[in-house]
Amino acid sequence: MKDLFERVRVIPVLIFPTPEYAAPTAAALIAGGLPVLEVTLRTDTAWQSLAAIIAAHPEATVGVGTVLEPEQMIRAKEAGAAFAVSPGFDPALADVAREQGLFYLPGVATASEVMMARRAGFRFVKFFPAGAAGGTAVLQSFASPFRDMAFCPTGGVGAGNFEDYLALPNVACVGGSWVAGAKDMEQGDWQGITAKARAAAG
Repeated sequence: MKDLFERVRVIPVLIFPTPEYAAPTAAALIAGGLPVLEVTLRTDTAWQSLAAIIAAHPEATVGVGTVLEPEQMIRAKEAGAAFAVSPGFDPALADVAREQGLFYLPGVATASEVMMARRAGFRFVKFFPAGAAGGTAVLQSFASPFRDMAFCPTGGVGAGNFEDYLALPNVACVGGSWVAGAKDMEQGDWQGITAKARAAAG
């Protein structure tokens, strides 16, 4: 799974106010070259949106983000999610992900959290909130002591700086919502989403 993240390089982080937007947004992103999608559990319709994308776009690799509880990890697996992402590191969630056989990307923001995740067996983690936690400067500082770690910075990553993150050798990919925002969805600007996805995919 990490190889796929590295190839795609940009993971759209999707917040759906209504499941009606899910399938067409996914179609627009896939058309633009971004087939790995993270549906965040930040709205009441997130699970419906996840199901809609999985049903309509079997060619996509769809995961669940903002996973905070073991029950959500189990439900993600049952729903057909390919991966799960959390904003922080929770050993209990790591255990459940292993039990479920679900690829898991826990979040870290500090050197201590990197060490805890590494001790738990993770070599690929989310760096969140990337901008507020120090951005590229922190990731550059992590490179030497954590030579076997790869990161996916998310939070404060956008069109103006995502390439700066991707230029770092310890960054496998980035996550962000700029490629498919709420306004794009509300306006039905699927061509605009495809154009932004194409620009992000390079």
